[in-house]
Amino acid sequence: MIGQLTPEVVPETPWLPKTCGYRLIAEGKDLYWWHPLVSGDPDTVHAAGISVRGRVSGTEETIPDEELEDHLVNWPMQMPKRARRRA
Repeated sequence: MIGQLTPEVVPETPWLPKTCGYRLIAEGKDLYWWHPLVSGDPDTVHAAGISVRGRVSGTEETIPDEELEDHLVNWPMQMPKRARRRA
């Protein structure tokens, strides 16, 4: 298990979404237009439809460890059209 997400462990962390800033930088790619480090605005992730706002319930504190697997989703690997790179 990974204790802290660092650039060194990104290649060994296959569950990170393709849109993850750590993954993109490790792969030598640019961050997306909606990333707060690019846009300067934390709300662009919501405008792009890429955030989990309104799509999840519960937290690591409210869901017992033995039930976490029951709450996994596959949609983080799907990017909304409006979140794709701008030309």
